[in-house]
Amino acid sequence: MRFNRITLIIALFTFPYSLTHATFFGKHLCKSPGFHCLHVKGRQSWSSLFPDDHDRGIVMRINRMNTRLYPGLTIAVPDNLEEADIMDFSPFPLNLPAPDEKVVIVDPVNNAWGAYDEDGTLLRWGPASSGANFCKDIDRECHTHSGSFRVYSLGSSDCFSTKFPLPNGGAPMPYCMYFENGQALHGEPNGLPGYNASHGCVRLYVNDAEWLRYDFIEGPNASNHYKGTRVIVKDY
Repeated sequence: MRFNRITLIIALFTFPYSLTHATFFGKHLCKSPGFHCLHVKGRQSWSSLFPDDHDRGIVMRINRMNTRLYPGLTIAVPDNLEEADIMDFSPFPLNLPAPDEKVVIVDPVNNAWGAYDEDGTLLRWGPASSGANFCKDIDRECHTHSGSFRVYSLGSSDCFSTKFPLPNGGAPMPYCMYFENGQALHGEPNGLPGYNASHGCVRLYVNDAEWLRYDFIEGPNASNHYKGTRVIVKDY
């Protein structure tokens, strides 16, 4: 019954900035009310455009990317950047009907994740890069599986993939949190590109993954009746 109630709540969300294609998030967001488009020029960087840490952090997170900028890229900038708080731009409701357990929601369309406590309060959200529409190296779609899952295994800062890159694996997956058949939430040291680009895992900022791993998510243990923290992945 609890699963059905949570699933219904998530299905009824109406998120802003919704996308239908796996393209740069900021290119679409900047056309929304309250934002304007900034077209990156030669030698411009996050730091040169936004010297203030607060401003830069918000712009990077709302664009869902922390990789290097390049000329011709379009990013979204809030009109009220100096007065803004990152929670002002959450693609998730700040409160839900109490789910009675901690929940992590992943939204591949909005390239984001959100963490709710037992009372339904959104504690933190951040950018995510989920499974891509197509992966050339395996010649097929590699979407993150949608549905309701539970974390069953936790790793540390030295977690890595045993499969990718093919054929021998070795890609770093710091603070991995496995929830479904080899798919995990994990940090991405090379940065998030602003669109879905993984083989099925949910890539996060490294500091977000560390927070989730050590301050929010639980693996199966006696205190939670051997049911790890619930992870809900929305449909594409």
